[in-house]
Amino acid sequence: MNLVQKMFKGDKRALTRLITLIENQSPFIFELMPKIYRKTGKAQIIGITGPPGAGKSTLIDQLIKLFRHQKKQVAILAIDPSSPFSGGAVLGDRIRMQSHAGDSSVFIRSVGSRGSHGGLSRATKEIVRLFDAFGFDIIIVETVGVGQTELSIMEIAQTTVVVLVPESGDTIQTMKAGLLEIANIFVVNKSDRPDSSELKRQLSEMTSIPILQTQAIKDVGTQELWEKIKEHSESLKKNNKELELKRKAERRGEFLEIVTNEYEKKLKLASHTDKFLKKLFSEVEEGSKDPYSAALEVINKNKSSID
Repeated sequence: MNLVQKMFKGDKRALTRLITLIENQSPFIFELMPKIYRKTGKAQIIGITGPPGAGKSTLIDQLIKLFRHQKKQVAILAIDPSSPFSGGAVLGDRIRMQSHAGDSSVFIRSVGSRGSHGGLSRATKEIVRLFDAFGFDIIIVETVGVGQTELSIMEIAQTTVVVLVPESGDTIQTMKAGLLEIANIFVVNKSDRPDSSELKRQLSEMTSIPILQTQAIKDVGTQELWEKIKEHSESLKKNNKELELKRKAERRGEFLEIVTNEYEKKLKLASHTDKFLKKLFSEVEEGSKDPYSAALEVINKNKSSID
């Protein structure tokens, strides 16, 4: 029995091995993902983002407890800052949500962002698809939390929760554009601290979306957050046009990303073997030719030169 079949039968070792193949961008992905894709579309996918230190992992830990009380199977994909040397996840699974480590209905995986735009690993979408096909009821994607460049989470999550702390008030204006595009729900965590109400007031002046105050470490406001997530999910289902537009944009974006990534890999490989490209790369590196002129030469040249 192959790995995909084993995974469909609930084998978590097979799931783990498939995730590793995806992280390593194995050529097997093009054989794997069409089989996976046909089994997706049932899970509820929640994005949790926000600046470092906002208490995202603690809030997720409380949400997991709530979901498990409801007998839901939960998968968490935590996108960690990558080691500049190994490319691996620095924070890792071992310090996250350890109270659920022995629960067979909870699966936690950390992956390194590897410098990816938006703080999201290039493998994130594919891993989320695996979780969905495996049969998890709820999938949570927790991102690094790098501000405006976090927009990529919208392409994955059905509902995106932006977690802030009262101290975020000083930087809220500089973050405003990105935050408003990302968020379906705002959470002011650590709301027992000073300026919590002031931050909520600032946010309410900027947007009409729900703004909640929580104390994740004390499990205050977790149930209310889940209710708002469900409300948003239900509103999407009722608005079929908006939901279908979102799905179309997601599919289109994923297709373009796959094609772009494959052409990028092909170009990099060809740069070591193709005389035309080797010469261009050398001229750009030495500064005798600017990158734009070199790029235009590649674009205008017959594509067979890099096949």
